[in-house]
Amino acid sequence: MSEFDEIIDAAEAWNAAEPDEDLRVELVDLVEAARSDDPEERAAARSDLAQRFSGRLQFGTAGLRAAVAAGPMRMNRLVVRQAAAGLGRWLLDEQAAGRIDRAAERGVVIAHDARRKSDLFALDTARVLAAMGIRSMLHPGVQPTPVLAWSITGLEAAAGVVVTASHNPPADNGYKVFLETGSQIVSPVDTQISACIGAFDPLAVPLAQEDDHLIRRLDLSWQEAYVASIPAVRLRPEVPGVPVAYSAMHGVGAETIELAFAAAGFEPPIPVVEQHLPDARFPTVAFPNPEEPGAMDLLLETAQESGAAIALANDPDADRLGVAIPTDDGGWRKLSGDEIGWLFADHILANTTGDDRLVVTTLVSSSLLGRMAAARGVHAEETFTGFKWIGKIATERAAIGQRFVLGYEQALGYLVTDRPLDKDGISAAVLMAEIAACAAADGVTLQGRLDAIADEFGRYVTAELSVRMEPAAGAAWVDDVEASPPATVGDRAVESVSTYPEAGLVRLMLDGGVRIQIRPSGTEPKVKLYGEGVDIDVAVLDELLAALAATAPAN
Repeated sequence: MSEFDEIIDAAEAWNAAEPDEDLRVELVDLVEAARSDDPEERAAARSDLAQRFSGRLQFGTAGLRAAVAAGPMRMNRLVVRQAAAGLGRWLLDEQAAGRIDRAAERGVVIAHDARRKSDLFALDTARVLAAMGIRSMLHPGVQPTPVLAWSITGLEAAAGVVVTASHNPPADNGYKVFLETGSQIVSPVDTQISACIGAFDPLAVPLAQEDDHLIRRLDLSWQEAYVASIPAVRLRPEVPGVPVAYSAMHGVGAETIELAFAAAGFEPPIPVVEQHLPDARFPTVAFPNPEEPGAMDLLLETAQESGAAIALANDPDADRLGVAIPTDDGGWRKLSGDEIGWLFADHILANTTGDDRLVVTTLVSSSLLGRMAAARGVHAEETFTGFKWIGKIATERAAIGQRFVLGYEQALGYLVTDRPLDKDGISAAVLMAEIAACAAADGVTLQGRLDAIADEFGRYVTAELSVRMEPAAGAAWVDDVEASPPATVGDRAVESVSTYPEAGLVRLMLDGGVRIQIRPSGTEPKVKLYGEGVDIDVAVLDELLAALAATAPAN
């Protein structure tokens, strides 16, 4: 039997089990195209089929993410059922080993966003868990990821699941798993769950009935409880608010953020009307990520027209926060993720007290946070890339008496409270609105706040560059840089090399204190390069990143 025949057999077996008519039709059409007389159509279809059936979608530290389509390398109900079964088996194993108490009884709390098939993926997860004797709790309707993460500890659940692809392209969906602490899973839990997933046949995972007694449907009380916690985020509650423009980026954050602003004593934000309601098509943005060029254009227009003092954007599941500020020339400027983090640090450290305070950031974020913390006499930690590690550090340091007050990663992830232990774009938006209000009350601009930080610590400059590469090629390139680091990058000598195997990251320190870092992306087929220098021109930093990128092998 040829390789093509094996793929066709696998596709037909998949279709026999596929529960969704639209995906069955899509796969039948693809198989027919793979037999077409047109050589181009035939080649394209066979390549697509080969990719879909080349293995199984791997469950990593970000869970699962892929385009919604049929096949084991895509997001669909069969893949989700297999993943849910693997999670259930891991929980039962942990319960049997005495590491998670009463896991089946405490159960799993589940929420979903508004992307294609998210509701079906969430319900199937509950049905799979119920069939395994594990209780599940389904949030009503669509919910932001922070509400799900926050509710895990309140419900004393053994784990949490949110169906979302976060800021991925419109065609994608995803599946995130949280620990009982409300933080995302970290190694080795991800590999343990992945091994459990592999033990199940995705075509034959048992399902309970939708009305099974182990499936509990929650009401809105947990969203209400989350909103009720928001006022505690404010550090200067006496300061009146300022006009805030806001984009939900076609995601699920709008309703909750309006409730959160009201609870915090602020007027509702001024919405980008075209992007305010959930829409799985994401019609106004090709890539619904506030970091992406053009994604915040409509927000900046709304801010300009409304006379807002600040512009805020959540990504579609509302766990990230983008920010733009007015400029002296009457325009608007998007802040980098680090600049947002510096504003949070400046505000939080100025309005809290105690030498037990702790701030945490990631390896690829700016090193300025550590200097700010040292100047204020508080603890600072640097951890691996990914917010899950920030949650882990916060949990560990609490055991030795350190009080978490801020965690951030430059990819627009911020946590400005101690719950949930995951990035939260809603509570962060409320505190950023307060920062803007305080600046206005003090008669300064937000750029003025950033300038004051630069006056004290130096002007930290950061830059990023991504090189599109397949994951295996990207990992190999980073390994090569580690094994044989360059003597120079551009016109600057490499003075030291540090490696962080757990993060897959290599750090090069160049002449003049410039820091260049390189690592493969954990969620996309690319390698990311990060640069930082003090009192350096950003164009110089961009040139250094481009010089290192030019050494990438042909892909």
